[in-house]
Amino acid sequence: MYKVVVNDEGQYSIWPSKRENVPGWNDAGKSGPKEECLSYIDEVWKDVRPLSLQKQMAESSSQ
Repeated sequence: MYKVVVNDEGQYSIWPSKRENVPGWNDAGKSGPKEECLSYIDEVWKDVRPLSLQKQMAESSSQ
């Protein structure tokens, strides 16, 4: 069993559900078989750019 984790940059990954999260990664609220977790990530992670880059690009385009 796995869980979906997310970091402060909005990047997603899977992690064994019984293991403690690596510092900087938090539970995203989804757990289950590996393929189910990967499918969830495909559904929710539409823009794979880090949040800091998304913000930087948005600021550049508004100037």
